Amino acid sequence: MKKVLKGAITILSSVRLIPLIALMLLSGDRNTIVADLDRWALLKRLGKPQNLWERIPLFVHMMTWEIEFRNVFYFRAGIPGRLLSILCPPMSSLHLDTNTRIGPGLFILHGDGTHVSANEIGENLWISQQVAIGFMYDDRPSIGNNVTIHTGAKVLGKVRVGDNATIGANSVVITDVPPHATVMGVPATVRWGKSH
Repeated sequence: MKKVLKGAITILSSVRLIPLIALMLLSGDRNTIVADLDRWALLKRLGKPQNLWERIPLFVHMMTWEIEFRNVFYFRAGIPGRLLSILCPPMSSLHLDTNTRIGPGLFILHGDGTHVSANEIGENLWISQQVAIGFMYDDRPSIGNNVTIHTGAKVLGKVRVGDNATIGANSVVITDVPPHATVMGVPATVRWGKSH
């Protein structure tokens, strides 16, 4: 019964999402939106869509049930997305700075209390809840590809987080993190991998 009800809600939701579906299809950043959608489908174990006709119902599902995905989509869609967000409200406590360049494949798990303001972020960033990526004085971080930032971590100031790095829960990163390293602590230090 629960599955049938969820399916009916998703079908009804698709009607209100028609303008957002059109925006997704016509967006200049469509390839990045598709990459985000594919990664969310993979990480949520929904299977990778093979074509546009599989991505449209997946988009409806994500916009209906994954509130963090809404924030990611509106970030990608720019001003038109923010204007249309009234149709499907985003998470109010998840902030993605519009001056930040974020590569495709952004995934946010339980984004409550999360703020992202970096110079640039590479592909396939995974962020958990209550993460802060942002300013210290006038400087912001730069984050590489395939980085994972766990619950409550803070990445602050002019630091560089290397590719494939992992930042442990509740860590405070105020110095560079080398590629392939895992850092933990306050302040964060390398626990696994090379320190330089």
